[in-house]
Amino acid sequence: MKPFAARFLAVPTGMAGVTLLGAVLLLALGAGWLYPGDPWAMVADPNLPPLSPGYLFGTDMLGRDIAAGVAHGARVSLLIGVIATVIAVLAGTVLGALAGYHGGLTDDLIMRFTEIVQTIPGFLLALLMVAIFGPSLYSIVFAIGVISWPSVARLVRAEFLSMRTRDFVKAARLGGQSDLRIVFRQILPNTLSPIVVAASLMMATAILLESAISFLGLGDRRLISWGFMIGAGRTTLLQTWWLSAIPGAAIFVTVLALNFMGDALNQALNPRRRPTGGHA
Repeated sequence: MKPFAARFLAVPTGMAGVTLLGAVLLLALGAGWLYPGDPWAMVADPNLPPLSPGYLFGTDMLGRDIAAGVAHGARVSLLIGVIATVIAVLAGTVLGALAGYHGGLTDDLIMRFTEIVQTIPGFLLALLMVAIFGPSLYSIVFAIGVISWPSVARLVRAEFLSMRTRDFVKAARLGGQSDLRIVFRQILPNTLSPIVVAASLMMATAILLESAISFLGLGDRRLISWGFMIGAGRTTLLQTWWLSAIPGAAIFVTVLALNFMGDALNQALNPRRRPTGGHA
């Protein structure tokens, strides 16, 4: 059996996803070295077009370097995407595991609560929470995590409902293992594959949500973000298209990379979804 990395990179979208996301990650990590100083600083004449001398992506209406904004904005988008996804996955996994393993009244209560959360439009709920707690990095991360966990909970519950009746779980119970040990040593390791795939796609959604919140002016004003840059440039889109198009392209590339990786993870972790051509 091929190692996981070999199976993952054998999927064309896997290599493409790793390459694109690696480039975005390097840009985020190197933002302080490539563009030291404050990305909000006015450094040149306003509205310089892309490929102007010294300014790869040009400048905005206040003379701020678009390339510096894109590089520093990559940090914000990736940070929010990772932390919000971790919060959603942890909350969803705990609740889904409790519902699926115990069943009965516990399952009913958790699932009814999950359904209530899912009936509320997620984006509107996120906007409401950010408006209540104030636009900040913490409130945005919290809001995105709150609206994202139900899908993970339903996924984990379904996996636990299937796993808890398997022979190896029954054998563990007969062997005297505690419920906690059965959950963490027997069932959870066998449900990690769909959780990992869901997390990669959820991170892409988190980046889109943060961009939409910042686009509407509810982002953290202390941090430059891609969504804010798009929103700031939308009023002069016909005259200075690059103000919105370049950060929009950065969002597109990042989300595309995460979706590519999600597709490759799905095929690499699930043998039934792998291509059947060539050797078995």
